[in-house]
Amino acid sequence: MKLLYYPIYALVWLFSRLPMSVLYLLSDMLFLPVYHVIRYRRKLVQRQLADCFPEKSAPERRQIEKRFYHFLCDLVVEYIKLITITPQEMMRRVQFPGLAEAIQTAEEGKKTFCFFYLGHYCNWEWLASYALWVAPGWKASQIYHPLKNGVMDHFMLRVRTKFGGSCVPMKETLRHILTTRRNKGKELMAFIADQSPKWEAMHHWTDFLHHPTSFFIGTEKIGKQVDAAIYYVRVTRPKRGHYVGEVVPITATPSQCPDYDITDRYAQLLEQQIRECPELWLWTHNRWKRTRQEWESRKEHTAKA
Repeated sequence: MKLLYYPIYALVWLFSRLPMSVLYLLSDMLFLPVYHVIRYRRKLVQRQLADCFPEKSAPERRQIEKRFYHFLCDLVVEYIKLITITPQEMMRRVQFPGLAEAIQTAEEGKKTFCFFYLGHYCNWEWLASYALWVAPGWKASQIYHPLKNGVMDHFMLRVRTKFGGSCVPMKETLRHILTTRRNKGKELMAFIADQSPKWEAMHHWTDFLHHPTSFFIGTEKIGKQVDAAIYYVRVTRPKRGHYVGEVVPITATPSQCPDYDITDRYAQLLEQQIRECPELWLWTHNRWKRTRQEWESRKEHTAKA
């Protein structure tokens, strides 16, 4: 695999040099084999769309499905473009209204941290460019799950950190935060929190798209410990290749919020976005592979053991 890394990277780099108009033409061509021939996870996507939108007709869900696969192909070419896109072009294509105000509010409140909730909605990889907009004196980072394949993990880190932000492995989040606070630093941290937690990381369930759903509660829990200002990034796609990540306040006083209230608020904001434009969420992710019923059964079995 290591021997193939540089030839593959060189090939992808060449594709990345193509104009976005050409890359989107390739995306349109890619849709046909992905959707009609490979049928990449189509049964999973269809099942989840039916479960999440029972009020919609089958033809309506089919249209969402097709638009999603078109967008998925766009994601592929947009990720390729990340390799060579310049900071100037990225700042033209991705805007963050409310970010400067969030930093100003944090400074006025003498906050050390701002936490940003994100989801697998729109192009979350391009949103790592928020580091380009950070005010002097602040750092930017994103929490991520390291890939098992070391070569691919190296490639992902290389792309995700090219705009000046850092990637913090999820298991090292608290250590990283304590180090930053000990060094009297100030940091903006992005959390993509709509993954499915493992059994041992499940502590709270909320209603999300007609499903009892467990979310990671680490953002809320750590936010309370360090008194972080917590925000939701409401991402929209006004046109192809352009994104707007509006920074929406959730709370500046997390310790005063009831347990799980912040997590529930995040789930509500994300669901609202998905309902407004469902094709921009990552439906190929098996979000509900772990159910509350099985979780409760496991807890009961453990208690009896």
